[in-house]
Amino acid sequence: MNQPRQYRPRILFFGEAVTLAHVARPFTLAQSLDSDRYEVYFASDPRYASLFPDTRITSVAVDSIPSATFLKALAQGRRLYSRQNLEQYVEEDLEIIGKVKPDLIVGDFRLSLAVSAPLAGVSLCAITNSYWSPYSQSMFPIPEHPTTALLGVTFAQRLFSGLRPFIFGWHARPLNQLRRQHQLRPLGHNLRRLYTWADYVLYADVPELSSVSNPPANHLFLGPMLWSPSVLLPRWWKELPDGDPIVYVSLGSSGKEALLPQIIRGLAHAPVTLAVATLGTVPEIPVPENTFVADYLPGDKLAARADLVICNGGSPATQQALAVGTPVLGIASNMDQHLNMSEVQRFGAGCLLRSEHCNADSVRNLVNRMLSDSRYGEAARKTAALYQRYSATKRFQAFIEGLVRNSA
Repeated sequence: MNQPRQYRPRILFFGEAVTLAHVARPFTLAQSLDSDRYEVYFASDPRYASLFPDTRITSVAVDSIPSATFLKALAQGRRLYSRQNLEQYVEEDLEIIGKVKPDLIVGDFRLSLAVSAPLAGVSLCAITNSYWSPYSQSMFPIPEHPTTALLGVTFAQRLFSGLRPFIFGWHARPLNQLRRQHQLRPLGHNLRRLYTWADYVLYADVPELSSVSNPPANHLFLGPMLWSPSVLLPRWWKELPDGDPIVYVSLGSSGKEALLPQIIRGLAHAPVTLAVATLGTVPEIPVPENTFVADYLPGDKLAARADLVICNGGSPATQQALAVGTPVLGIASNMDQHLNMSEVQRFGAGCLLRSEHCNADSVRNLVNRMLSDSRYGEAARKTAALYQRYSATKRFQAFIEGLVRNSA
């Protein structure tokens, strides 16, 4: 960033739009920067563009593979990106970097930046969760996979643990091959290293709830990057009764839509009120009297009013709930969700339900248990107090200011 004093440093953000979270997190940080001091560019696939209007940020269209393709590969344990995908990404990255000429790149799960950023000679920041850190001590649980249905979770976990180095090496091969092609050193077979390769790593977590041990100085905890869409309150907001506990249900962009009828059916006759965000899908069962439904809901407000949040177990949804002291039931299917919910459950602020074990009975039993045990709420409120100590946007602003100051 060796530029004249009047120069506004250019910061280029990449949000990989395979899930909403990988766009929302970098956008939250991009939006926090003072446009009088920085030129901010945001590159992402336009599929979520309507959710992120901001005239101060220059939007740049970039391709991402279809979300459905990504989620299907994730569910089946296949490679998320082929070498051809990554080659196309790198070509497009370099074209955008060449036009913008950024002083710094900030990416969220844009794995191709591990090639394009060093080729362009631009420093890279990677946004991630701390359980993906190479310095994390957390174990890898087997996610939902055909082998768990065939062999059972216990035996499938043993098999997965034994084969994991080979499985991860197979997943890592396309990016390693691409780096080697461009005379860059391969990153090895540790997916945690691939997912976090950067000059600076920015964790969207708090260290007190993380299993990361002794990270280097260029790994920074910013805190939760909370975001909620600008959605009006539903017409039935004032009709929500005050008597029964409120359970807010939102399975998110990476949740399994097929589970929603099981959740509704399981709680149809329970002494609770359900507030359900369907994300545009129509439940395949009649909506019970105790259930209020909308396509989209302001998650922050619903989480604050709810006694329990049911979500897909991913970090954006759990952090949104825990930030207001509401415990979570995370119905996890993919590896990221399992890793996140394992840490939430370890702290006592929620319960993990494997998606392949989700049915009306299991949901009803867990909801009853969590609502009747005050320890979940107590742990969630402790988590909220920890979150209050961390402002991701302020920490990010200070981090950027430090980079500018040190390069002057």
